[in-house]
Amino acid sequence: MSVGVENERASNAPANEPWSIARILRWATDDFRKRGQTSPRLDAELLLAEALGTDRIRLVIESERELTPTELGRYREFIRRRRSGEPVAYILGRREFYGLGFVVDKRGLVPRPDTETLVEVALERTKTRSMFGRALDLCTGTGCVAIAFAKSRPTWRVTASDVSLEATELAWENARRLGVAFTVGVAESNLFEALGEQRFNLVVANPPYIPTGDIAGLEPDIRDFEPRLALDGGADGLALVRSIVNGARARLEVGGVLALEIGHDQAARTRELFEAAQFRDVAVRRDYGGRDRIVSGVTS
Repeated sequence: MSVGVENERASNAPANEPWSIARILRWATDDFRKRGQTSPRLDAELLLAEALGTDRIRLVIESERELTPTELGRYREFIRRRRSGEPVAYILGRREFYGLGFVVDKRGLVPRPDTETLVEVALERTKTRSMFGRALDLCTGTGCVAIAFAKSRPTWRVTASDVSLEATELAWENARRLGVAFTVGVAESNLFEALGEQRFNLVVANPPYIPTGDIAGLEPDIRDFEPRLALDGGADGLALVRSIVNGARARLEVGGVLALEIGHDQAARTRELFEAAQFRDVAVRRDYGGRDRIVSGVTS
């Protein structure tokens, strides 16, 4: 591996010491940490496991194994991409969400654990009609919310829609791979516009909710690589949230549920939007980090 003198100093090892798994992990972790990355050891391990075609457990078991030139070259390319800020999930081409493995790339946001809370709320608030229903996932991206819901409710019909044609292609790829192609349909639509007169028992969305002025301050792996269309929520971050709340009543059956992911400081304003649109039983759910994350309500 062409790591240079700087890298030798970082590894605190003699120049002739073989590049073992343990040594290269120490070096990569130190390199990522110096560049301000938030999970340097995890990133180093995930990328090395991918470069070696193995898993993180084998990295521990085989920690003293020397890497081949081909393996070192592959890992070097992954490190180069991560140094540029590219998300680890894009480099790997996959991300786990709700226990399922999703294909991910620049066509859609990287699925995040906080969004699993949206699936949980959707399942809980529709449990009284678990045998059959119709669900709509707006701003679907990778399709992670629609597909996770469909896997838990195999008798429901689910529509996953996005304004981005590229995102719908990614969502459909994931629906096929994860075995829900018969229950999940994918549509290119600007919110409700191309969905005809369909009505649903559930509408969910993880819409863009970051204020336009805050985009520049995001972490580089988000700001520079993830699709801006899926991030930018307008001046106050609530432009798409307002449109969804105001349009959902006409698309929901009586007793239907609307559930939206929002920014951690947007719960109060989003609750007001729900109540102004005459949703009842409006509730706010916190994510795994204890931050307000999901607002949901029921139509009268």
